[in-house]
Amino acid sequence: MTEQSTEQTAEQPPEQTTGPATEHGLTHGDLLFTPGEEQLTSSRLAHYLDWLARERGLRFDRRQLWEWSVTDLEGFWGSIWDHFDVLASVPPERVLASARMPGAEWFPGARLNYAEQVFRHTDDDRVAIHAYSQTREPAALTLGELRDQVARARTVLRRQGVGPGSRVVAHLPNLPETVVAFLATASLGAVWASCATEFGARSVIDRFGQVEPTVLLVAGGYTYGDKPVDKSADVAELVAGLPTLTVVFDVEYGSYRATGTHGSTGAQGNVSGMRSWPEALAAVEPEPLTFEQVPFDHPLVVLFSSGTTGLPKAIVHGHGGILLEHLKCHALSWDLGPGDTFLWYSTTAWMMWNALVSGLLVGSSIVCIDGNPVHPDLDWQWRLAEETGATVMGAAPGFIMASRKAGLRPARDHRLRIRQFASAGAPLPPEGYAWIYDQLPGVVLNIGSGGTDVCSGIVQGDPLLPVWAGEISGAALGVAARAFDGAGHEVVGELGELVITAPMPSMPIGFWGDADGSRLRAAYFDRYPGVWRHGDWIVFSPEGHCHVAGRSDATLNRGGVRLGTAEFYRVVEELPGVQDSLVVHLEQAGGNGDLVLFVQTEPGRQLDARLRAMIVGALRHQLSPRHVPDTITEVAAVPRNRTGKKLELPVKRILQGHPIDEVASRDALADPHSLDAFVDLAAARNTP
Repeated sequence: MTEQSTEQTAEQPPEQTTGPATEHGLTHGDLLFTPGEEQLTSSRLAHYLDWLARERGLRFDRRQLWEWSVTDLEGFWGSIWDHFDVLASVPPERVLASARMPGAEWFPGARLNYAEQVFRHTDDDRVAIHAYSQTREPAALTLGELRDQVARARTVLRRQGVGPGSRVVAHLPNLPETVVAFLATASLGAVWASCATEFGARSVIDRFGQVEPTVLLVAGGYTYGDKPVDKSADVAELVAGLPTLTVVFDVEYGSYRATGTHGSTGAQGNVSGMRSWPEALAAVEPEPLTFEQVPFDHPLVVLFSSGTTGLPKAIVHGHGGILLEHLKCHALSWDLGPGDTFLWYSTTAWMMWNALVSGLLVGSSIVCIDGNPVHPDLDWQWRLAEETGATVMGAAPGFIMASRKAGLRPARDHRLRIRQFASAGAPLPPEGYAWIYDQLPGVVLNIGSGGTDVCSGIVQGDPLLPVWAGEISGAALGVAARAFDGAGHEVVGELGELVITAPMPSMPIGFWGDADGSRLRAAYFDRYPGVWRHGDWIVFSPEGHCHVAGRSDATLNRGGVRLGTAEFYRVVEELPGVQDSLVVHLEQAGGNGDLVLFVQTEPGRQLDARLRAMIVGALRHQLSPRHVPDTITEVAAVPRNRTGKKLELPVKRILQGHPIDEVASRDALADPHSLDAFVDLAAARNTP
């Protein structure tokens, strides 16, 4: 690790609100896309507007539609229920019995089942799931085959005592078997939770142990790129660490087995041995596929926060809330429906896996991908988009920028059907927008931001919204997203806390084990009572589009002016020689404090005087002198959690002198040793 100081300017003017020009002359906020005839007449959102006019006598333009969706909550969400003809054995008494937050009461009296909505579609010969991995050959399941496997899995689980409220958990990759087990669990009214196979045993136990599962599904290993990964030791540790288990199933992924052999594990606790999931499914005569009817807010899934500090939050989502939110998001925002194929690389640890599976709700096919997303090369996902005929593709901003940097030409090299391209997980720089429109002219670029907490987007695009470079097109339908200042007043055109001022059905029904709701209130409602504070720092324009400037707890406050981290990364990571970066601000009483930039250089490069001068010059010219860091430090790797988010706050706290065990759980890190260098730097900084 090397550290170099930078000069401080005597005068620091306010930062720019527009970014630099790209190689195309594009600047932040430039208009890139306006909906055309296809979107205005043929999109599913256009059809919904026609339906509102015909069935409700309501006529809106897109801006009016959003206003109505967040002011007439019963009218809007009732229309979603009716427009998508939600199946319910008992209809709701009303749409919204109480709008208080937390504790909104949606669709009281209704009884339904998430999985039933998947199998209302009857085109059984259609491919429902395309599956690709580096562990076994590609595979596909038709809807009829999926129906049969879910019926068999339901029978297997029911015979293990699984029923309403039971917990079934999976330490599995993104496989058809995982989708089958989830849908079978949901059909029984049981509760599902999953963790990706790259998580270590301790990290999985920290999550699954909270929900006290009775059934565990595992894979004994997998191949990541060309690297075999044996998970049998982790499986043994999981079984020992989850005393409530009564049965463990091995999905027998490729040639891997959970015991390292084809035999059975020894008895442990209440678990008599390892059972083969394929054999269990083949051995039963499936009972008719039926669906336990449950209340609207009956638990469906438990999603876990990153768990960077302390135990991960176990966020409980209900059948009805996820069903309605995903019907709305998938059809009206992503424009998914029958005849479409939905491709978005995700592990089972991210809410995007749940969103991917929900493509089945609207009758689209989905693509399950497991393995190294850039193996054997960066073009692999684009080849899969061609092979599967993907019409809606999603990818992380890092994948887009890497494709751009590598000079890929996906539309030239592949026969693509992509109608909409989506991205989330981090801000996408304007250069990424320009590259997408260079490669996929006419596509709807849908950039979103939301998260595990609502299992959907809070701000995102749709077919009827324009696209501006570097901007998210607007607040999602039904989401009363706004920016608040510290006093709880709405602000426009300046940085503020991202808040939601009215309830939405997919807000959590609670945290597992949080009987009095105190942890839930502390997580979202401590700053502004009765208003959801999401934890992001955001700017809304007068026209309604917006950009996320980073996590609010990591926002840089220099001389009383707040600076978002995202704009630093956009500038620094575009420079040749820079692979990754992280910036923190160390406050100092009576002064501006220290602004510290950490840089991970590309292989073969070092942070020399030339690269340092290039970074300083780019930040000063493209942003402002206020953005020039006090020090620039080279690190071997930028620390991230397992979902890829940079760990700005843990780094800041370590540099302030906090012990590493107080600020981060190593099991939650993508690289367990990625914070060690910062501990060493903190020791050097804090030594007199």
